[in-house]
Parts: sequence; structure tokens; C-alpha cells
Amino acid sequence: MNPYLIPGLVVVVLVTVSIGAYGLRFARTTSDFLVASRSVSPSWNAAAISGEYLSAASFLGVAGLVLRYGVEVLWYPVGFAAGYLALLLFVAAPLRRSGAFTLPDFCEVRLGSTRLRRLATAFVLFIGCLYLLPQLQGAGLTFATVTGGSYAWGALLIGVVVTGNVAFGGMRAITFVQAFQYWLKLTALAVPIIFLILHWQSDGRPAVTPPAGAVFPAATSVTIERDAVLGGVGPVTAGQTLHFAAGDPVPRVSTVDARFGADWLLPGGEGGLFGTYSLILATFLGTMGLPHVLVRFYTNPDGASARRTTLVVLAMVGLFYLLPTLYGVLGRIYTPQLLMTGRTDAVVLLLPEAALGGGHLGRLLGALVTAGALAAFLSTSSGLLTSVAGVIFTDVLRPGRSGSVRDFRLATLLAAVVPMTMAVFVSGLDVSRVVGLAFAVAASSFCPLLVLGIWWRGLTAAGATAGILVGGGAAVVAVLVTVLGAELPSGLAEFIGQPAAWTVPLAFLVMVVVSLLTARRVPPDVGATMLRLHAPESLRS
Repeated sequence: MNPYLIPGLVVVVLVTVSIGAYGLRFARTTSDFLVASRSVSPSWNAAAISGEYLSAASFLGVAGLVLRYGVEVLWYPVGFAAGYLALLLFVAAPLRRSGAFTLPDFCEVRLGSTRLRRLATAFVLFIGCLYLLPQLQGAGLTFATVTGGSYAWGALLIGVVVTGNVAFGGMRAITFVQAFQYWLKLTALAVPIIFLILHWQSDGRPAVTPPAGAVFPAATSVTIERDAVLGGVGPVTAGQTLHFAAGDPVPRVSTVDARFGADWLLPGGEGGLFGTYSLILATFLGTMGLPHVLVRFYTNPDGASARRTTLVVLAMVGLFYLLPTLYGVLGRIYTPQLLMTGRTDAVVLLLPEAALGGGHLGRLLGALVTAGALAAFLSTSSGLLTSVAGVIFTDVLRPGRSGSVRDFRLATLLAAVVPMTMAVFVSGLDVSRVVGLAFAVAASSFCPLLVLGIWWRGLTAAGATAGILVGGGAAVVAVLVTVLGAELPSGLAEFIGQPAAWTVPLAFLVMVVVSLLTARRVPPDVGATMLRLHAPESLRS
């Protein structure tokens, strides 16, 4: 095992805890814990948003997709990044001007409905747990892969560190932690890729070939990790070793039991056109409805700074996504065996040592990218837990009443216990597709609510409630059917496995129709509310 791995992981954990402890010095009130007293500058906030948004799906999965499918899948990170353009145009500034602390809080500010607020609370909790579970499971699987340790200990380590930081420092401390982790992730990819490109240019290796034409650069023995069917080879079983000579073509995986393979970013595998467009829609509009992303805009001083934050996020996220693509491309030269084991997502972790050898440089760079992967799990989990804890604090423990810092810490523990328990005891559950499905639920529930609530005076509480129940509820049912592995006909399986293409329009349609039918129930103060959302703070003051 790489001797630098454990020290590197320990350093990341210790630095994360230390920064959280430093942030604790500035966290005194419940406003500090919930929204950092709305005093975070655009540059700090943008780094923190980028840190929590660029999860392991971005750090590991995008490179795995490029390795397996080629540059044709680059639309996937484009969808991730483009979601912030929609946030910039439609949501960021008005959401900050609303004065809300959470998404359920915005529902009551805009539509004055406690019933809608309770429904929004339920969806925030569902999306938060749905997104947090694969982060913890991915951390456990990565820990077991790179160290040979226990999966459960890896999941618990991440859960405990994140829970401690959020509970003791809240949003104020997490802002510093996530900003640091963005730069760590960027460094962890940028530094090794410089050495890898220089080595590739001096190595005399052939140009990158498409997956179908990939060959082994040298005699290679590959031990199969999971039962699979390989093109040109046939069925293989876990533990079986296959031998290849230099120049032999790399067999493609026809089917593979991959809980943590490239399919964790493409829920339908090599699905059809409907699934592709549906996933694009989910990533583009889902960003606008993710509670842990939206809650960060409440921390800006005003609407103008929220817009500036979004612009900087677009630049930071775009810069980051340039790097995983290069790992996927070079992985076709130095780690072609991953194409047949189904572990293409591991290319970022394995490429430095595979290309540079087992010397100190390769091992150091391997430890660095592994530390970046740990930072990805920590940062995204921190944001998710903070958003869920905030909703539990304001709408479950202390609804309609002011609470204390102790109450927020209790809410954090309650928010962490369910996903941590599930991550430990249901490690065999196929949750590799949950990332895309979480985006689909967010796009089908909160995206229509925010767009119509901010830009259409005619939205009513009844319309919003019906739209979330029908569109968001349909997406939730699709998630449960998909994750639980129900047997469905092939056409229906793609329809259910990628629901955003029909659940998002359904949610918008139901909200509009029901609002028109209940037009008399438009809030009487809608004019003042819309002025509050859209008028710059300088004019209102």
C-alpha cells in the first residue's frame, strides 16, 4: 500500500477540524449558525459553494466517464456548471432579498402558508438524506479501496468529522472549511496532471485511442473484481485473473455489477436519447432546487453580492471541470485495464502511480489526489448536513419560535443519525444512481416553486402545494422504484430511471393550472412581496 496515503488522509481530517475550530471563534448566535449572520463576501461564498457543489461525482466520476465513453460525455459536467447560469438569471438575488433562512422559510414569506412550509420541509429532508447517503457510502468505498480498511469505518469517519464541524461551528465555520476544500480539490487535480502531461510527452506513448480501440501498452495481468461479461472474452467471475500481451485489445465491459463504477453518473448506463435529455434537464434545473446550494445565498449581505457570488462560482466550477477530463484521456493510455474491470471511476486515484511508477513521486501524487477525494466527500456532506440541520432547527424542533445554539447542535445530530446509520447498514444497496435522481427530485419540486414564486404574481399556495405533490411526488416515487431495484420493462425502466423530462413539466403545469383555478387566493400582499424580491436594497431603503 502507498505509505503516504494514511498520513495524507489524516492531515486532511486534522486541517478540516482545525479550520472548523477556528471558525467556531466567530460563531456565537443562531444567525451565525444558520446563515453566518449574512456577512459572507462574494469571493469567500463562491469558494465555499464550489467546494460543496463539486462532490465525488465531479472529482472521480467525470474522469471515469471520459475514460469509459470518451469526450462525448462532456455534456454532463456542462449541465452541472450551466445550472448556475439559471441560478444567476432567475433566483440568486431575489432569494437573498426575501430575507429567508431556509427554503421552507421562503415558502411562508412568499405565500404565507404553513401547510406549504411543512411540505417543503419534508422535501428538504428527503433530498438532503438522498444526496448525503451516497456521499457517505462513496467515502466508505474509497476508504476501503485505497487503504484496505473497513468500509464502515470510512463512512463513519466522514460522518463524525462533518457532524462535529457543523454542530460546533454551523454555517460560519463550514464556510471557511468548504472554501479551503475547494482549493485543496483543485490543487489535488492540477499538480499531478502537470507531471502526468510532461511524462506523457516525454514517454513517447501513442496518441489517445477511442475505447473500442484501446490496447494494453505492456504485458498485463488483470484480476476481475466483480462478476461481469467482457466483449470478446465472455463471462468472467470475481477473483479470476486474465493475462494479456502488449498490443492486445482491451475487452469492453458488456455488463457489470458496479455499485461504484462509471454508471454512478449515468444512472441508465448507456441509455437512450430520452434518458440523456432527461439527465441534462435534471442537472441544469436541479441545481436551482438543491437546498444545500440555495442556503449559501442566504449568507450574502445583499442581492447584488449574491449575483456576484454566482458569477465567481461559474468561473470556479468551469475551471475545475477542465481537469478531470485530462485524467480520463490519459487513463486510456496508462490504465486501460479499468475499462474491463468496471472501476473506471478509480482512474483519478490510480493514474499517478500507474503512469509514474511506484517511486516516491508517483506515490506522493497518488496520495494528493486521494486527499482531494476525501475533501470532496467532506465538503459536500458538510453543506448537505448544514441545510438539513437548519430546517430541522427552524421547522421541527422550534417551529415559529426562536431557538438556541444548543438546539441547532441537537438538530445537527438528528440530521446526521439517519444517513450515517443507513450508510453503515445498507452498504449493499445500489445507490450509485442516486446523485442524478436527487437532482431530478430538486428540479421537480423546488425549481418550479422558486421560478414561479419569484417571477409570477399569480402563484397561490394551493398551486404550489399541488405542483410539489404531483411533480415532486412523482420524482420521489421514481427514485424509490429505481433505487429499490424493481423489475420494469426496458422502455418503462428508462422512463422511471430518468424522470426529470416528464416530472419537471408536470410540476410547472400543475402549479400554473391550480393557481389559475384558485386565483382568488393570491396573497393580498403579493405586490409588496414582489417589490421586496426584485427592488435593489438601495431603493427600498
